[in-house]
Amino acid sequence: MSDAPTAALPTVDDVMAVLRGVIDPELGSDIVDLGMARGAVVNPGGLVEVTVALTTSGCPLRAQIQREVRSRVGDLPGVEKVKIHWSELTQEEKAATMAKARFNVAQNAPDTEVPPTAKVVMVASGKGGVGKSTVTVNLAAELARRGMRVGVMDADIWGYSVPRMLGIDGRLAGATDEKKIVPNEKQVGDGTLEVVSMGFLVDREETALMWRGLMLNRAVQHFLEDVRWGPVDYLLIDMPPGTGDVQMGIAKLLPQAEMVVVTTPARSAQKVAARVASMGRSNYLRIAGVIENMSAFAAPDGESYAIFGRGGGQELADELNVALLGQVPIDASVAPGGDDGIPVVLANAPSPAADAFRAIADRLLEEVPPVDMAGCTARIFEAAEAALARLDVASG
Repeated sequence: MSDAPTAALPTVDDVMAVLRGVIDPELGSDIVDLGMARGAVVNPGGLVEVTVALTTSGCPLRAQIQREVRSRVGDLPGVEKVKIHWSELTQEEKAATMAKARFNVAQNAPDTEVPPTAKVVMVASGKGGVGKSTVTVNLAAELARRGMRVGVMDADIWGYSVPRMLGIDGRLAGATDEKKIVPNEKQVGDGTLEVVSMGFLVDREETALMWRGLMLNRAVQHFLEDVRWGPVDYLLIDMPPGTGDVQMGIAKLLPQAEMVVVTTPARSAQKVAARVASMGRSNYLRIAGVIENMSAFAAPDGESYAIFGRGGGQELADELNVALLGQVPIDASVAPGGDDGIPVVLANAPSPAADAFRAIADRLLEEVPPVDMAGCTARIFEAAEAALARLDVASG
């Protein structure tokens, strides 16, 4: 029998607090504010029951809401199982929910320009040098290659590297019709990358930014509030290493974001990476999974050499109770690709690292699936309202 202490159970208030991170992507508000989260019950033994009312039982967003409720509540200490009870709003409650959503839009302008339908993934690490930027640009390029519109925000203000790694240069331009910044774009296959980085705002790549924490946080806030992000399917954020002002600022601005933690097989990197996951959970972010980079050297003769050790990624995933999304081997083609602006997933030559990144993209799409807006509740309800209005006009 284990002597480890049992984690204290969360309170109902704790459960409702994390449910505020579950955003209805169509209405742009959280399910608590919209009245969709009816309540919660915390049972002895770690079973938490949550009641959620949908605007229609056939809503295609049900699976997404279920996944996020289970993930966010399940991440609370002491929770062993999450059970969701589903119900449906009455017509009067639907009208009230829609009115609340419209009021929020009218009275409380969104904190950011990131569309509510975008799936936000923060690619984070506890320390520098683990290949976080390499992971970000390759996953972004692979998702775009599959036909998606992907935003990439280089939030590593001091250590910006995304422009070079994606082969994009040029200043950021302002929109002609509004006071917003337009991201630099790059076509990748049938998809598009929208990229914002401090590297697009300096004259020379070697320029050092000697800014303090508040200035760094304001720069990242500027990227979220003043950049005209298009209708991106995903926004990947290349986070600075550690758990400082920038990380906490982004977590507060994007409560619907999910985090992917990058580590190496080394135990020292694993322990440091656990801290950034702890920071994310303290801010009610869901940890979508762990990626182990530099897992082993893939030699041309087929042999594998664990230069930095083995097992750190899996141990971290087990510790956090999340999925190990994949292991990326040390591959001689990765560094030249980053230097030349051609991510390894876009190169034509065979590459073990490229294969690993493609497999990780598959897992990411499972863990953080894109939003399917077809037939969603608000559109159905608004169509019904429009039909009633036409009937009123006809009868009048």
